[in-house]
Amino acid sequence: MAVQNGKDLLIKLDLTGDGQFETIAGLRATRISFNAEAVDVTSLESQGGWRELLGGAGVRSASISGSGVFRDAGTDERARQIFFDGEVPDFQVIIPSFGVVQGPFMITAVDYAGSHNGEATYELTLASAGVLSFTAL
Repeated sequence: MAVQNGKDLLIKLDLTGDGQFETIAGLRATRISFNAEAVDVTSLESQGGWRELLGGAGVRSASISGSGVFRDAGTDERARQIFFDGEVPDFQVIIPSFGVVQGPFMITAVDYAGSHNGEATYELTLASAGVLSFTAL
């Protein structure tokens, strides 16, 4: 994979539920993490005393975070609505030269901050809430 621009890692939100995704406004930094629980099946019969893990077991999850400048755009408004209504809509994460991850996410945290001589900023944290799909680019 060639070197990529960080600004090309995008978090997109399905604003109306019709599959039309828009980039969340004002984001400056984004991150996606994939996780899988390990299920330890080591026993006295494990060869050489080495730990054994059960493949395909355990819970898989993904988390997304982003921070940026508050713009009060349509996507900002929709993200606030999703949080306060407890909705779990589809999001997309575009990973440059890698692929697109799509599926339901819950917004688990929204933070707003600002200083008297600076811009208003915000941070979002999302947790996967169902099956995710991956489409290679």
